[in-house]
Amino acid sequence: MTTSSVFSIDPVARRVSLNARDPAFYNNPNAVYAALHAECPSFYWEQQKQWYFTGYDHVNGLLRDRRFGRQILHIASREELGLPAPQPHLKNFDLAEQHSLLEIEPPEHTRLRTLVNRAFVSRHVEKMKPELAELANRLIDNFEEKSEVELLSAFADIIPVTMIARMIGIPEEMGPQLLKWSHAYVRMYIFGRTPEDELAADQAAKEFADYVKTVIRERRANPQDDLLTHMITTEHKGQYLTEDELVSTTIVLLNAGHEATVHQIGNSVRVILENGYAPAALFKDEATTERTVEETLRICAPVHVFQRWCLEPAEIDGVSFQRGDKVALILAAANLDPTKFSDPLTFKPDRNEAPNLSFGAGIHFCIGAPLARLELNVVLPILFERLPGLTLKKTPEVKDLYQFHGLDKLELSW
Repeated sequence: MTTSSVFSIDPVARRVSLNARDPAFYNNPNAVYAALHAECPSFYWEQQKQWYFTGYDHVNGLLRDRRFGRQILHIASREELGLPAPQPHLKNFDLAEQHSLLEIEPPEHTRLRTLVNRAFVSRHVEKMKPELAELANRLIDNFEEKSEVELLSAFADIIPVTMIARMIGIPEEMGPQLLKWSHAYVRMYIFGRTPEDELAADQAAKEFADYVKTVIRERRANPQDDLLTHMITTEHKGQYLTEDELVSTTIVLLNAGHEATVHQIGNSVRVILENGYAPAALFKDEATTERTVEETLRICAPVHVFQRWCLEPAEIDGVSFQRGDKVALILAAANLDPTKFSDPLTFKPDRNEAPNLSFGAGIHFCIGAPLARLELNVVLPILFERLPGLTLKKTPEVKDLYQFHGLDKLELSW
């Protein structure tokens, strides 16, 4: 058995004890993942009371395995599965999640994703490159002469929410409010969430949904060239999206469209500065920039865990699962699997090995991946070119969120 100040592993029983709210863990989860790969890549996490998988092939396989899904109530009732009844204080949150692309399975998932997918394909988001560069430069203009900045609030927070709002057709001035709603909303996914977290998330879901409904009414009366109008007016096999489907889809696109990218801009800047590479070498051309971005996504992924329901009996790595069991996949750990990546804890911007799993795989592969990748490939080179001599002013602190790996603040100087 391995025991450290952070966690203990019993590799024979495949049991792990680990407090996800321990700063020693969430500040440096990669060190724990390395130990898990060495001793117990598939394990039962005592505190979470379910099985977790860290191996690249297992995570990649489970993401694509149709015996597992994001939803189970489409094939079984709560009573059959022994699940508790919905909680009244979460009714607004549950309604907002009811038709979320992240939470549903075919055929509903196929219909919704088909309607939305066209807006996010690479050739479409590529057209946003000039306005993305203009926005990044305009934000840097605001702080370039100050010789210091807190990068998240002045830059990283603003770019993704502005771009996804433009795509959907939400006024840009709503950006700060969208961030507040999103931050409250995603706390539903953290380990050890409190009753206060739940009430705040439900309130955010209600206010978010009420606001989206007002924009939907405006678009029905006055269609625009934006994604929301497209979702309202486009049919798929004779069906249009219902208002509840429109609200759920808009909320998930706004949340997913910026939350992870904000984290990843900060994570990427941090890992580049800590490793001392010359930015000019990392961003000398598009191909080099792309490899640098993919390596930052591999070594400091913004989303660490996704869960799946077992939909039919299955065995994974010698562990038997029955319908109604839940399993968890640690994407960030799969990116560090030593059987796929040489010296996996080392940042190697010229690495050319397996693709990272930071955006998932299978039918739930992140629909916003082309947009997130474009944002990172455009804004990171601009930032380092505009601010030569960029350094960390102080050691950044990681947010106590675990599943969403990002920084509280990123204070820089030059």
